[in-house]
Amino acid sequence: MIQPISRYFRKNNRSRFCNTYENKSCYLCFGKFAIQAIEKGTLTVEQIEAVRRTISSPIKRKGKIWIRAYPDSPHTSKPQQTRRGKGKGNVDYWFCHIKPGRIIFEIDVSFRKIAVLKSTFPYALMKLPFKAQIITRNF
Repeated sequence: MIQPISRYFRKNNRSRFCNTYENKSCYLCFGKFAIQAIEKGTLTVEQIEAVRRTISSPIKRKGKIWIRAYPDSPHTSKPQQTRRGKGKGNVDYWFCHIKPGRIIFEIDVSFRKIAVLKSTFPYALMKLPFKAQIITRNF
């Protein structure tokens, strides 16, 4: 599972999430195909791993996958039936904020596996909690 190794402050305050578009990681850098977010949302470690497994199983080491969304924000929660007070809860899971236009995954495959990859894209998009689209590099 992906998570930060060490942080100066382990528990962040909850930040507000603006409704703006991504302007840094909205272009293809590595692969021929990419999954790009259309809506804003959050992406957890488990969801990233589910999409990665869905994409990587049919291409079978004939391609490369780059994960461009890194979960660096902690979500804390206190156990059930715990009284209030006594500090903030432990880190429950890690997630990352996703803005519209952000590239989440990039995929590069051999020419023979393109048809197989295109058939698995709908299943990969179903694993995401927000709307996303497939973009390709202009040749």
